[in-house]
Amino acid sequence: MKILMFGWEFPPHISGGLGTACYGLTKGLSSFKGLEIQFVVPKVFGDEEPATIQLTGANNIPVSKKEIAFTDTENKIEYFEVNSNLIPYVSDEEFWYLKSQRQTTKNRFVKTTEGFKIEFSGTYGPNLIEEIKNYAIVAESIARDSSFDLIHAHDWLAYPAGIAAKRLSGKPLVIHVHATDFDRSGGNVNPAVYAIERDGMETADRIIAVSNFTRQIIIGKYNIPPEKITTIYNAVEPEAKLNKIKLKKGLNEKVVTFLGRITLQKGPEYFVEAAFLLSKKMKNVRFVMAGSGDKMNEMIARVAQLGLSDKFHFTGFLKGDEVYQMLKLTDVFVMPSVSEPFGIVPLEAMQANVPVIISNQSGVSEILKNAIKIDFWDTYSMADSIYGLLHYTSLAEFLKKSGKQEVNELTWKHSAKEVKNVYKSLLS
Repeated sequence: MKILMFGWEFPPHISGGLGTACYGLTKGLSSFKGLEIQFVVPKVFGDEEPATIQLTGANNIPVSKKEIAFTDTENKIEYFEVNSNLIPYVSDEEFWYLKSQRQTTKNRFVKTTEGFKIEFSGTYGPNLIEEIKNYAIVAESIARDSSFDLIHAHDWLAYPAGIAAKRLSGKPLVIHVHATDFDRSGGNVNPAVYAIERDGMETADRIIAVSNFTRQIIIGKYNIPPEKITTIYNAVEPEAKLNKIKLKKGLNEKVVTFLGRITLQKGPEYFVEAAFLLSKKMKNVRFVMAGSGDKMNEMIARVAQLGLSDKFHFTGFLKGDEVYQMLKLTDVFVMPSVSEPFGIVPLEAMQANVPVIISNQSGVSEILKNAIKIDFWDTYSMADSIYGLLHYTSLAEFLKKSGKQEVNELTWKHSAKEVKNVYKSLLS
């Protein structure tokens, strides 16, 4: 069984959980005999994590002398890219009207290198929509020249590429929904992104959701039949890297950590407010906000306003061993996400013997038993939970021990087996 897989990032070049999940899943899938994966990213940097898969950079694929089939998907992308400021939301009527439109054929010029290759930044820059379209063009070239049985596309950035490959090859398409724009935007959905997501979901032969939380969003917000969607939870890598890290705190104070993108979706403001409440009761505690994002300056200003600057640390974006080093120094980990499709970092924290507090509004809360669960907006409950874990040693030790046992059973090979079963059901 040969799988043509499309994703936007791969370790160490990641911005969050998407690249980590792609790496873990492909590593798990590659352990099965007779299953081969060609994983395509927009740009290969050359220092990607080793894995037993074929990693292909779209930036290395020449597109000269190729017959490019410009799809309805691209027409919709162009339409919304130009007019997105005029369309606050896509209603059912608007969507089906746009979907039914056929635009006249016109020449389109794509900038290539001397080797007829398209350049990609491999990031989330200002030309993201253009790069998504170009990625789909290269996907058609790859699909034309490759032998495979099934297509698997991760998240909305790769859906147009998966659709392009499906339409050219006729092979079945699986899309993997790691998040939706309803999660990322807090409900203030970008119509261009929504259109791409919905087209991907409708075109796909099967959809994998990372939680039932996400599955319900797909059903309710995108009007997708429930029988088309399979929930397969994410997992965590074995703890080999943790055992190599030998660190000790250089202070006697407790450390409470938020680790993730500092964006609306992750609820950083609720962590700050809970920290302020806790600081009234405890003096020997420090707070860390590890990550980067568009709300970072706002959080720094709020911390200063609350008089917590001497107790609050902003590390910036952490990756690789830096994440494990931070977790090794942490006494309590908090994930106050407003809308979290899954959430891999709590699993990594539990591996590192750190008790975790997670929001009820997260997919990972569906499977974890040995974690404290609160509503993201309940900052008093969040502060009380942190206080309890820092003051009652027996509670913290119980969650450390039982949590580590629990998370060690959540392996990527198990998740990969469920994905393989989806493949088999489509190909039978």
